[in-house]
Formats: sequence, C-alpha cells, structure tokens
Amino acid sequence: MATKENDQIIKENNCETKMGLPYVLEAFTSIFNTGSISNKCCGELVVLGKVFHSTLVKRTLENPLFKDLNPATIIAKSIQTWNNCLALIDSPSPSA
Repeated sequence: MATKENDQIIKENNCETKMGLPYVLEAFTSIFNTGSISNKCCGELVVLGKVFHSTLVKRTLENPLFKDLNPATIIAKSIQTWNNCLALIDSPSPSA
C-alpha cells in the first residue's frame, strides 16, 4: 500500500480539514484500494458533496504517483462508492 502517497493526496485536497482524517482514509481506501466504507463515513462524504468526492478522485488520478492506476476502474469504483453512500444516507429514517 502507498501510505505516503495517500497522505500526500489527502493533504493536497485539504480533505482532513473538511472531513475527519479517519473517514478520508476510509473513503480513499474504498475507491483506490479494496475496502468498505462505514455508514458514518458515508454520511460525512455525502454532506461534503459530489464535487468534493469527484475532486479527490480527479486529483489523485492526476498525481504521477498514481499513474499506474486504471482511470476507468477507479472512476467505476468512485461511482460505486458514491452511490452506495447515497443509498445508505437516503434509506428511510425519521427526519423532517
């Protein structure tokens, strides 16, 4: 795993100031490696929005450290992660 590279991407995107670092790492792992994302992390991601999510993915793919990644695969995983989070957040719950 490329932990130093992950940390660099996270810092470049100011993710840790917008979303708790453990959640950023969880989302990053879900998209760029293999892993799942918790309900709480999904909640944070959805609150920050699709633009934040897409920017994290785009900037990571632009980084030379990640040049060996297949963009189509990453984008597909990104969409899957986003849709899974939306489904979790949109599931019926008592809210006004």
